Amino acid sequence: MNKGIIVASFGTTHEDTRKKTIENIENKIVKAFPDFHVMRAFTSRMVINRLKKNDNIKVFNEKEALMEMESLGINREDIYIQPLHIIPGFEYEKLVKLDQVHISKPLLYNKSCIEEIIDTMDFNISKDEQLVLFGHGSSHEKDDFYQMFNNLLQSKGYHNIFMVTAEGEITIDDIIPKLKENGLKKIVLQPFMIVAGDHAKNDMASDDEDSLKSILEKEGFEVEPRLIGLGEYDFICDMYIERLEESMAEKGE
Repeated sequence: MNKGIIVASFGTTHEDTRKKTIENIENKIVKAFPDFHVMRAFTSRMVINRLKKNDNIKVFNEKEALMEMESLGINREDIYIQPLHIIPGFEYEKLVKLDQVHISKPLLYNKSCIEEIIDTMDFNISKDEQLVLFGHGSSHEKDDFYQMFNNLLQSKGYHNIFMVTAEGEITIDDIIPKLKENGLKKIVLQPFMIVAGDHAKNDMASDDEDSLKSILEKEGFEVEPRLIGLGEYDFICDMYIERLEESMAEKGE
């Protein structure tokens, strides 16, 4: 194999969701591109270090994965990187800094791809339930894609579905008044992240007093957390494969 694909995600220390999400996407990419050498990379040094220290698991960062590809005899111009990041934020920018490789797009990068997700995703709630999607969020300017997602949900008539973030502009406090206004007592919580890892388990679904679940229960809602990462959905995997195909088409593969 003289061509390579690096599947680059933030990463997670949680093995259960890693297998269901990141590994699921990687396996589908391997199947879709049988003539390519496919390799994993995490962009989070914190995750990489914890996996090495606690589990003795070695995962390359994006620079190490690129060097490993080259050691296999694969030229940089024949290497594609598929980010599993949600937005083109700080972690994505680590990949953009790499020279002479082809960087595909993340999940959210314009209005059209957000509409595609909204139109394709089975939100799996009844007319008597509301859904709160929990994204990571960022101080990066591209955090505004989460607000765009919220705006498009509303414009498409999904008045009982909302996006909030852990570290971005949209917080649970912003939407509690809207949740109450709808008059529906049952709320489903679901991560809008590739993995259902630390943020999903602790910041969203735990009994900690500052988790989304606890905050909403204190407001009088009945809450059902669902620990399902986006990487478990076939259509999300397919979207990442389409990103790769677009990069390859630009190069003339």
